Amino acid sequence: MSANKAALGAVVVGTGFGVFTHLRALRNAGIEVRALVGRDTAKTAARAKLLGVPRACASLREALDDAAVQIVTIATPPATHAPLVQEAMGAGKHVLCEKPFAMNLAEARAMLAAAERARVVHVLGVEFRFATAHELLRRTIASGAIGQPRQALFAWLVPFLSHPAAQTPEWWEDAARGGGFLGAWGSHLVDQVRLTLGEFVAVSARLQTLSGKAGMSADDTFSAQFRLANGLEGVFVESMAAPGDMFGIVRISGSEGAAWIEGVGGEELWVADRAGNKKRVPVPPELVLPPPVPFPHAQLMQTAYEQAHAFGTDLAPYTRLVEAMRARIEGRDPGNAPPLATFKDGVAGQAVLDAMRASARAASWVNVEAG
Repeated sequence: MSANKAALGAVVVGTGFGVFTHLRALRNAGIEVRALVGRDTAKTAARAKLLGVPRACASLREALDDAAVQIVTIATPPATHAPLVQEAMGAGKHVLCEKPFAMNLAEARAMLAAAERARVVHVLGVEFRFATAHELLRRTIASGAIGQPRQALFAWLVPFLSHPAAQTPEWWEDAARGGGFLGAWGSHLVDQVRLTLGEFVAVSARLQTLSGKAGMSADDTFSAQFRLANGLEGVFVESMAAPGDMFGIVRISGSEGAAWIEGVGGEELWVADRAGNKKRVPVPPELVLPPPVPFPHAQLMQTAYEQAHAFGTDLAPYTRLVEAMRARIEGRDPGNAPPLATFKDGVAGQAVLDAMRASARAASWVNVEAG
């Protein structure tokens, strides 16, 4: 595929994360954002004007009237992804869709089928593939530095929803609309495990709501054991409602040593051999990211969930993701960039999330259906 570099135009669907991150990442990658789409007409118009977007549209169909639009990015609640993807693909547009990808595996497979029929570039918005430490971890394990990976621990405890009065978007509190921490954060973890360590075969999961918010049906906390096809055993311990200081660790143990991510922002990768000798893994120049850029209009950050993105830590990796997407659209070699996640990864990840939810309902181990 090829495209005139100066002519690449995009539509951003979603006035939350789409504005905070998608819009800025697209512009950083040299792509013109030509329209913003949102269901609240006044809110969409106000945000488009504030951010210098030429058009504010009430529907994707309206935005697709612009012949210069070649890319659609979707940053809306999960329950809306499938119809938006189908509409964009039907118009022959390349699509970047946020995670959680779909409401269930059948819906995810239908979205992938639409992308393959349309023969367009399809990308899943898992930007942490492009985060320095996570890509360095993938490369380090692939190099054999710790031998055969055997055990994995992923833990992230943050207090954003620890107070019952903390606000989240309405859809985020509603399991029936795809809300909850398993979808929002667990989809990233599942993708990191699949990319770095291997494919899931079975899970045993528990979902909890620790925030105490009245009427909240979605989870804000989850834990799970998992087993991969290569025999690795792992654990997730994750919460967005854990009181106290933020805590995070990723640690992989192998037959010849261990590798782990540490540092205040999770930016350092360390390895140790079986004798306990440890060293920090140097970062190659192509993995060095610019510092975070906070979103400049703090008044738009209205909920605790939105404020979690206020620091701009996801902007640099998201920019790299969009740059890799642009390279694929234009038929260019992306160089030594991390692998770009596609809707195939969305399907495989959805199979794991579905199995985790089924396990939590049954309180038992559940096999993961092949994506």
